[in-house]
Amino acid sequence: MLRGILLYLSEQKRLQNFILRRRLAQRVARRFVAGETLDEAIAVTRDLNSRGMDVTLDHLGESVEREDQAIMATDDYIAILDRVAEEGVRTGISIKLTQIGLAIDQGLCRDNLKRIAEAARRDDNFVRIDMEASEYVESTLTLFHELHQEYGNLGAVIQSYLRRSERDVRKLAASAASVRLCKGAYQEPEKIAFQKKSEVDENYVHLLRILINSGSPLAVATHDSRMIESAKQLMRDTSNRDAPVEFQMLYGVRRDLQALLVEKGYRMRVYVPYGTEWYPYFMRRMAERPANLLFVLRALGGK
Repeated sequence: MLRGILLYLSEQKRLQNFILRRRLAQRVARRFVAGETLDEAIAVTRDLNSRGMDVTLDHLGESVEREDQAIMATDDYIAILDRVAEEGVRTGISIKLTQIGLAIDQGLCRDNLKRIAEAARRDDNFVRIDMEASEYVESTLTLFHELHQEYGNLGAVIQSYLRRSERDVRKLAASAASVRLCKGAYQEPEKIAFQKKSEVDENYVHLLRILINSGSPLAVATHDSRMIESAKQLMRDTSNRDAPVEFQMLYGVRRDLQALLVEKGYRMRVYVPYGTEWYPYFMRRMAERPANLLFVLRALGGK
């Protein structure tokens, strides 16, 4: 029930506007958000790189409603890629297709995605196409499959709480696409998504097994120690696998475990979000992991 409440609050614009004006809330959010500017995100990236971790930059933003906004967001992503190349930091980027026009026109989104993929290829960089709410899953994967053959530097995301994900994983694995496997952080009805944590976890391990047995590059995106141990065991059991596997976690979450994985010799990538539109992201992080909410409450109490 708490998860549902927090996800509902993540979509409330009036509350968002109120929270964004509160300096204390901004300070607490910095645990999970690198800052509001690219300069701040680059500084965080450089620090994580120095500790043996790769990074994916996530420029926070929500769905746009006009073509000029989608083009502006596309230009911003290309500028990010240029800046990353200039700075020499180890980071790719993550994009939401609704930021570059998916909810407006699929052709517009395709053209914008091609521009970003071209810029990333020029800089020998990688673009992870983030997954959004269920209404966008089909169109997101359709665009991914259309462009993946031409742009091998594109990767997809699969959410284990969706009932359709096994079918999607098998199709992605057949094309040796890079897949980021996560649990999912949106509120979805029972007919579309598993509602029990045990079911989501069971499906996560099932999808992990399919992907590890495939030739797909794999990103194991989880903060759940049990899922991490399952992935390690599956990797040990699959000795003939050549495609890379890395663990991925969010900035500010399980920092101790991130450092431990690097110490043990595993590839570790941290998703680093930044930007002024941090409120929905921040609330979804509270919803998906109660320990995050406990941290926030302690900070608000001055502890």
